[in-house]
Order: sequence, then structure tokens, then C-alpha cells
Amino acid sequence: MQTYISILRGINLGGHNTIKMEALKKLLSECGLSNIDTYIQSGNVVYQFKSTDTKKLDSIIRDKIAQEFSIEVPVITQTIDEFRLIVKNNPFAKNKTKDASFFHITFLSDKPQKENLDKITSIRYQPDEFAIIDKAVYLYCPNGYGNTKLSNKFLETKLKVAATTRNWKTANELITIGDRINKK
Repeated sequence: MQTYISILRGINLGGHNTIKMEALKKLLSECGLSNIDTYIQSGNVVYQFKSTDTKKLDSIIRDKIAQEFSIEVPVITQTIDEFRLIVKNNPFAKNKTKDASFFHITFLSDKPQKENLDKITSIRYQPDEFAIIDKAVYLYCPNGYGNTKLSNKFLETKLKVAATTRNWKTANELITIGDRINKK
């Protein structure tokens, strides 16, 4: 069995797209996922499933949620090893002058096309900083993520791929949960 992390965008925010985590776990177990665990109420799911393409898991989860809850939710799935590598590659984490509480990672559904990357990499969004590596946008938002121009919607519009953002603490906690599941 492979351990996966799926992050769902836009559930349980401001009373919209409400899905209780127990109901989500039950729904996902009906899809054949096992050892399911969630972290906080914002769509972070860690589980095991046979080795398969992550895009297939995105579709399974997205379609089942649409069928059961009548809401469209973007889903981005990675193996725990892929997720761990993304977290490890955060260029801001190597800079000891930066406060980790302002780190965020925007996970992308696909690697952006070069012409779309060029649309944002030449512009500065001070005081925020960002770096794009493969399917991740690393953010340093010293005034808080809620105040940045580099939102999911902005990045999706510019990069032409689905995106969802997690703070540094959440990203690391998902790895911890995955490691715990791997030991079962």
C-alpha cells in the first residue's frame, strides 16, 4: 500500500462547502482508501491505497464528493514521498532570517507552462516573496497570507493550473501523519 496526501481546496471556509471530517472519512473509505486520517477541518487527508496514478485519485475523490455533497472541490494528491520532497525543497526554510510562521506552500495540480511562469516571475510583489519549483509555489508572506496578492485565484489565473495553499505548520503535520500511518 502507498501512502498519499490529498489536499482539497475550499471546503469548510466561512460556512461554505461544509463537509464534516467524519463524513469525508466515511465517504473515502467507501472508495477503497484505508488508514484515513484528516488534519484540521480544511480538507487535508492522509491515507493508504494501492499504488496508482495520483490524477486518478484526484478524480475519484473529486467525483465522489460531487456525487455525495453536490459541491465541486479541486483535489491535489501526491505520494507522501513527493509531498515530503516539496516541503524539503522550500528555499525560504534555508534562510535563518525568515520567520517560518510566514511560510506557505501553494501546491499545483501540474507543472506550469514556461510562458505562464514568465507572466509572474518577472514581477515583484513586495513585501511578499515567492519561488516556483516544479509543482509548488513557495511563499514568504511577512504581512500574512490573508494580505498577499499571491492567492490561489491569482496563481491559478496566471499559471493556468489548479492551486491550493497550506501553511508551513500544516504541510509538516501532514508528513508526520503520513509517517505515523506508514508505521501501522
